[in-house]
Amino acid sequence: MTEKRRASEIRQVELTDAALRIIASKGIASLSTRRLAEEVGLSTGAIFKHFPSLDALLEALVARVEAVLDATYPDPSLPPLERLERFIETRSSAVGQRLGILRLVLSDQFMLALPAQGSQRLGACVQKTRAFIIECVRAGQAAGEIRADLPAGPLAVLVMGTVQMLALAPSNPDRRIAEPRLIIETLLALLRPLARPPERAETKPRGTPKTSGARTKRVKS
Repeated sequence: MTEKRRASEIRQVELTDAALRIIASKGIASLSTRRLAEEVGLSTGAIFKHFPSLDALLEALVARVEAVLDATYPDPSLPPLERLERFIETRSSAVGQRLGILRLVLSDQFMLALPAQGSQRLGACVQKTRAFIIECVRAGQAAGEIRADLPAGPLAVLVMGTVQMLALAPSNPDRRIAEPRLIIETLLALLRPLARPPERAETKPRGTPKTSGARTKRVKS
């Protein structure tokens, strides 16, 4: 790969990330080559050196989303619960830095604004995420790491909701130090099997059991 091609690929990543910032703050309808040029400090002509058209930019944008999301899947050899923990951490961090991803994949309106093939590819990303989480939950249930008294589907929804909430968490450094870890630990505690209460030892009654009620006195005749 030549240095010129590598530099062009790096610039394309920068441009697609800038496009995601525009989508996050202003919506996909505001995404144009002119606004993108303003966002990165280039001329419109420089944008067209990397993307010949807006459709080409949108196609690259979808590919960038796929790459970002695929990079958040952890090592499949990890235990199920640890896999879920790593996934929650990496996915929420990656999406939190590119909130345009959430707007694209969670809104039908944004999905419809993309070319048909792009919408299908992003829809596949959502399905892949859900399938990964459900597989982890089921594997964890089979291994005894995750509670089996609830179905995998609803538990997967809790995980997905936690990822979205963490991605949207406030950017205040003082709050982000403690809160994300606390939230993840709380979710993991909910996913783990319920602890059984200690069994109470049976006690044998001593002597003759007392009869209830007042004793009747014998009256002498």
